[in-house]
This record gives sequence, structure tokens and C-alpha cells, in this order.
Amino acid sequence: MMAIIAELITLMLMAFALGMDAFSIGLGMGMIKLRYRQIFYIGLTIGIFHVVMPLLGILTGHFISDAFGTIAQYIGGILLIVLGLQMVFSTLKKEEKTIIKPYGWGLIFFALSSSLDSFSVGLSLGILGARTAAVLLCFGIAATVLTWAGLIIGRKFQGYIGAYSEALGGCVLLGFGIKLLVAL
Repeated sequence: MMAIIAELITLMLMAFALGMDAFSIGLGMGMIKLRYRQIFYIGLTIGIFHVVMPLLGILTGHFISDAFGTIAQYIGGILLIVLGLQMVFSTLKKEEKTIIKPYGWGLIFFALSSSLDSFSVGLSLGILGARTAAVLLCFGIAATVLTWAGLIIGRKFQGYIGAYSEALGGCVLLGFGIKLLVAL
């Protein structure tokens, strides 16, 4: 029972870390004064992508794990470290981001770009044998709620904390990747 609780806490922390990317993008997108109905649909779309992408990653990870065994666990830890570092370093770049319109293809692009890292983490979790339903539930809920929060806060405060949230998420993933490698 304690192992299940520990796994859920770990998954929620990972889901939070991954959702920070959507939160960060949502802060910027929230500055265009969206209606609350649009915010609702954007959050649901991001949540759906944060379920589909890790599912694809988990399925791929299970295949890799079956084929390559322990080596795959090292790969999973390394993927988390690389993803975490990428998220931290991307906050150090002082590039201006262009605002994508939050409807139609712009919304699909927004959802896909904010959930690509979920595929990599899903791949790692699939390799490590995480519970698929728990992963998808945690990732979907966290991404949806954090997207809504980012859009609403962005609408109110217009961009004070965007980059720091992505750096925090990157540090969490980096820590989990190191923990996985040390535990092997």
C-alpha cells in the first residue's frame, strides 16, 4: 500500500513538473484576454494531449523494456535528466516567444508543443513499468488544471512568473532522473 502511495506522489510531482510547461505557455497566451469559455476548452485540449502523448510513450517504453531489459532503465533515467536540463536551459534563453492564436490549428500546435515532453517521460515510465492508468490520470488532471491556472493568471497579471515555472518543472524532472540512475 505504501508503495502505491509513494508511486502516486512521484507521479503527481512529475505531472506537476510537466504541466509547468503548459502553465508557462498559458501565462503568455492568457495575456490576450481570452473569454472563460475559451480558457475551459484550451485546458481540456491540453489535458487530452497530456494523456495521449504519455500513453504513446508508455506503449513504446514497454516495448523497449521488453526488448532491452536493464539497459532500458538507464535510458529512461537519462531521458528524464536530458528533458529536465532542456527545460532549465530553455528558461535561460532571452528569446521573445510569438503568441499563437488559441483556436483551430494554433490550439493544436499549442497542445502538441506543450505535451511533447510528456511523450519522453511516458517513454521512461513505460520502461520502468509504471501503472499506466495512474500516469494518464495524473498527467491529464495536472496539465488541465495548470493550463487553466496559467491562462487565468496570465489574463490577470500579464507575465510576471512565466520562465521560473518552467525552470522549476525542469529541476523536478532532473531530480527524478538522477534518482532513477542512482537507484539502479
